[in-house]
Amino acid sequence: MEKFKENGYNVIGSGKIMHKNKLDMWNEFEHAADYGPVAYKGEHKKGKRGISHPDVPKPYRVNKVVGGLNMAGGQIDGSYGPLKNVNGLKIDGEEISWAYGGSRAYKEFKYNSEHDRDLTPDEINAQWAEKRLNELAESNDENPFFLAVGFLRPHTPLIVPQKYFDMYPLEKVQLANIKKNDKVDTYLHYVDQFETKARRTRSIEMYENLVNSYEDPNEGLKRFTQAYLACVAAVDDNVGQVMKAINNTKLKDNTIVVLVSDHGWTMGEKDHVYKNSLWEESTRIPMSIRVPGLTKANSKVQHPVSLIDVYPTLLDLAGLDNNTIKNELGKPLDGYSLKPFLKNPKTEKWNGPKAALTVVYSSDKNKDIPSNHHYSVRTKDWRYIIYNSGKEELYNNSSDPKEWDNLLFNKSHPKRDEMVKILKEITYPVIPNGLKTIEKDE
Repeated sequence: MEKFKENGYNVIGSGKIMHKNKLDMWNEFEHAADYGPVAYKGEHKKGKRGISHPDVPKPYRVNKVVGGLNMAGGQIDGSYGPLKNVNGLKIDGEEISWAYGGSRAYKEFKYNSEHDRDLTPDEINAQWAEKRLNELAESNDENPFFLAVGFLRPHTPLIVPQKYFDMYPLEKVQLANIKKNDKVDTYLHYVDQFETKARRTRSIEMYENLVNSYEDPNEGLKRFTQAYLACVAAVDDNVGQVMKAINNTKLKDNTIVVLVSDHGWTMGEKDHVYKNSLWEESTRIPMSIRVPGLTKANSKVQHPVSLIDVYPTLLDLAGLDNNTIKNELGKPLDGYSLKPFLKNPKTEKWNGPKAALTVVYSSDKNKDIPSNHHYSVRTKDWRYIIYNSGKEELYNNSSDPKEWDNLLFNKSHPKRDEMVKILKEITYPVIPNGLKTIEKDE
């Protein structure tokens, strides 16, 4: 945002754009990130934790906090279900109510019915963005604008209006294609993801609590999947509202549109229900870019790219230089412009790497030591993973898209060395001495 602001852009934002927002980066910022509506027992106020959706059973709903980090249950990761009237409903003898998050001072979220309720934070942001885009379209201001809208869903809590759940009746919900005992040849369940053992088992505990909360283990996965699908449908409406504001005005002809997410989510694959894995379900995201006069509708790029490529792409499309180094501590941009792919989705002429890199951060302690973290590189057909324990996984995604067969489990594979070389090439600018976890295996 700063680069665009420095070059005369009116930089405007709202919603969850960054975890730690800096208001001075913006010319205008409207609504801070709000994960609500959240259910509360008794009074909702600052410093008091909310609870899981009233319909979520134990043990999944039980709030467990270790070292300040919510491990399981609770108002965010332990909550899924439709908005409902909770007037008169009590849990543990205390009345239940809905409230917004801290950015709205835990204000009560009114819900009497679908036709008599407050707007969700995502609906508020969509409404604001629509209004702001219409104002920009009618403005005589010759300065260009940079508008960022951050929608929360389908981030947890998976709570949206009932109508979106009705789109996916529970009896018709299909589970992810889960292979029994698929985790046997994988290593995420056995490595340090955080400093303490209790924290590193977060994703494992979420899965186990979910399937153990129902008589039929599949029911928990189905209800969670239903809620996730409902949230996707809800945010699809929010995005559609923004797109209509662009497409129904002159902005359609001169506005670049980028739609991305920050990560995916596993739905029970490999006994895992969470983000922060290095498998396909977690690392693959939606990325769509529309550039008037350049891109063609429905075109697809098969080459793996990364989120760090979005910024250089926007600089390139806007005709701005990519020199963002401010002082002796600065470094060149890691990403590469995707403009060649936007012009020709099948091109092989791109300055970027052969693979997309994903890093799962593992620890605040000694965080500057590269070998403390976990890495994955994904080419068009292959994925290589190395954990901070030195354990490795290799998948042929062209023949094994669900990553069921770790080709390095108790055996070697000729593709391994090629993928390691790619990982070293990509990480060399920041890890010139290589990863110790790789070196000790060679």
